[in-house]
Amino acid sequence: MSLKTTIASYAMGVAEQSKTTYMELQRKRVHRYVIFKIDENKKEVVVERTGGISESYDDFTASLPDNDCRYAVFDYDFVTSENCQKSKIFFIAWSPSVSRIRSKMIYAMSKERFRRELRGVHFDIQATDPTELELDVLTERTY
Repeated sequence: MSLKTTIASYAMGVAEQSKTTYMELQRKRVHRYVIFKIDENKKEVVVERTGGISESYDDFTASLPDNDCRYAVFDYDFVTSENCQKSKIFFIAWSPSVSRIRSKMIYAMSKERFRRELRGVHFDIQATDPTELELDVLTERTY
């Protein structure tokens, strides 16, 4: 079976735990971030790791693999120019350039299906390099 045939027949589901964990981040604010991975055996998006509310953005970026794709959501707290405390949720599609082509294709093809499950996300980031995930990128998007 060719790679193209394998990818085309890859119907992706979303684990109920993934939806529940995202809702905990969004509504209850018990997580700073959630990292999701595709379980290729079950053909679904599952939670790989959560970060506690006290964890930093550096903790989050350090939790992403250097050589494999992931999806993530990050609850970004910031202060506006009017000195108001705000919070925005970022959806991040992490696809490092050194990832396997098969992995990149599966993540790219299932991204929109998974993203639709996450209601309330404010901004999307597609990153292939750590510089595209610097904190300044999030800050720029919020203004």
